[in-house]
Amino acid sequence: MSFFGEDVFGADAMRAYLPQNVADALLATIEDRAPLDPGIAGDVASAMRNWAVDRGATHYTHWFLPLNGATAEKHDAFLDFENGHPIMALSAKNLIVGEPDASSFPSGGLRSTFEARGYTAWDPTSPAFIKRHGKGATLCIPTAFCSFSGESLDKKTPLLRSRQAIVAATKRLMKVFGLPEERVSVTLGIEQEYFLIDRNFYLQRPDLVQTGRTVFGAPPAKQQQLEDHYFGLIKMRVLDIMSEVEQELWRLGIPAKTRHNEVAPAQFELAPIFEDANLACDHNMLVMEVLRQVAKRHGMACLLHEKPFAGVNGSGKHNNWSISYGGKNLLNPGGDPGQNAIFLTVLAAILTAVDRHADLLRATVATAGNDHRLGASEAPPAIISVFLGDQLTAVIDSICGGNGAKAHKASALRIGVDTLPPLPRDATDRNRTSPFAFTSNKFEFRAPGASQSCADPCTMINLIVADAFDEIATRLEAATGDFNTALQSLLRELFTAHRRIIFNGDGYGDEWIHEAERRGLPNRRDALDALSVFRSPENIALCSRYGVYNERELASRFEVFSEEYVSRIRIEGAVALDIASTMIIPAVQNEFASAASALRDAEALGIDAASAPLRSRAEALGDGLSGLLSATVALESALQESPHSIQGSMAALRKVADDMEQLVTDAHWPLPKYREMLFIY
Repeated sequence: MSFFGEDVFGADAMRAYLPQNVADALLATIEDRAPLDPGIAGDVASAMRNWAVDRGATHYTHWFLPLNGATAEKHDAFLDFENGHPIMALSAKNLIVGEPDASSFPSGGLRSTFEARGYTAWDPTSPAFIKRHGKGATLCIPTAFCSFSGESLDKKTPLLRSRQAIVAATKRLMKVFGLPEERVSVTLGIEQEYFLIDRNFYLQRPDLVQTGRTVFGAPPAKQQQLEDHYFGLIKMRVLDIMSEVEQELWRLGIPAKTRHNEVAPAQFELAPIFEDANLACDHNMLVMEVLRQVAKRHGMACLLHEKPFAGVNGSGKHNNWSISYGGKNLLNPGGDPGQNAIFLTVLAAILTAVDRHADLLRATVATAGNDHRLGASEAPPAIISVFLGDQLTAVIDSICGGNGAKAHKASALRIGVDTLPPLPRDATDRNRTSPFAFTSNKFEFRAPGASQSCADPCTMINLIVADAFDEIATRLEAATGDFNTALQSLLRELFTAHRRIIFNGDGYGDEWIHEAERRGLPNRRDALDALSVFRSPENIALCSRYGVYNERELASRFEVFSEEYVSRIRIEGAVALDIASTMIIPAVQNEFASAASALRDAEALGIDAASAPLRSRAEALGDGLSGLLSATVALESALQESPHSIQGSMAALRKVADDMEQLVTDAHWPLPKYREMLFIY
């Protein structure tokens, strides 16, 4: 695969275009997180420009991740003048820092409209890349985005801060175990689900165009009941898109690995090989962009909303998180007592972190779109729990001296003396109903929605685990006497205190809701409730202590994400009202008029056999028309009220409209139907 990474200013390009000492210094920053030497910026800028121009680029941009969940870029030409002659140039200053207008990006109160200045700052740990279009190419330089006062206005900055926190905490914890300092790596594998439908259908659906989901649509007779789409034969049109997407991603250095049909009709998944978490988050944003662009070129539309179609599975984005030290995965159970002790300590820390801060994890996946998925028997519930599988749960029970002890010779597993039972590579089953599941050597956070940036969830995982690592290190550093005895006691304490977060059963069942309530686990069902935890003094203190968010930054997230939630609901309500008023009601009126005319003709001709069914049809259409008119009035009023009022009115309107879809003649129904969009492509 000679073209893999050819549009990335990676290690090979750096060594080809930079002096060796400069390349070594830059690679040390990227690979070992050594401090960046500002003195090399001029050489790097010149080399990056030459490399990009050699590949057809005429412009460059600072590419960043503002709080609106999308990507942002402002293009500048390499064009400059020297002694009156045009040249292609990129200065060290233009590489390192940019000054986009910050006033029009969401800030949650961090910036006023008249305070326009913001800064983008080069992130050398995420390599620059080239984006191509029909008439040229642009060099994209990944950057952080902050205000004039230095506060984060983006999703990358907190992620990088959280990485620093967990690296420091991991090194501290490993030092307690007597290990020499090694490199810490946090990796992420992001599985991306999406829908593909014919673009002609998409353009005829104002709701899909403006909101990303269908606000009306009756279920077809065949949906996903036969379970014949999952891992099924990929249609040629879709396979062509997948192949082209992969080739574009590979050129961008994105290791797309797996492709397959998902559960719902017209739903698919793309999964990459795991990467550094910061790079994985950047790459996933590009994955979504490439999917949309390639689909459009093939006459299809890529839908990344969490629930574009009611009645079939929605789309998520599974975040597979792991951490390694000196190249060894800390979530991989070892074969010797010392390694077992480290694995169990890391496991105890993660259980502690998730149990204490389930509210923060839930908040990072709180969106209007995701509210349709979580707890809908197709995705994990809004209740955050951890799946470990029976074998590891029995080990924890043994350490705690519980019922699981019967699985082992001793009444309680002794750290540093006994070893874990032999664990195969797949020591656990898979539990797709769990939001935070251990899957052999990683934890899979299954709650994020398909359209989200993964930076927020990853930031919070890093932060809460770093806090747990530090607590354990503090306790062990202060312990006296035998280390293994102290560790045994501490792990027993932590596992006992936080075993309530472990749930290996069916997260879709109503029984779990009651059981979780009995255990005292939070169940924040909607996004606005979930986001409110950003204002908690305890959470503000935690985020501030590690410098991941200060109080103003955390408050800004609450404001931005809450406002986005409300805005999306209001847009959906307005779109539903518009479609119902200008498309559905006229269609039902015409159908009713036609049915009434047919009834009059039958009665005039004295055809009694036809009169009864025609009367029944006309009455049903008349009732539906009346219901639609009443429901639109109610929705129009609800648009001035709370999001929940809007959603309730939309649901009532949809019920009537979807019933009418099944009465109105197919040729007269104004919107493409589910049976067309989900199966004709």
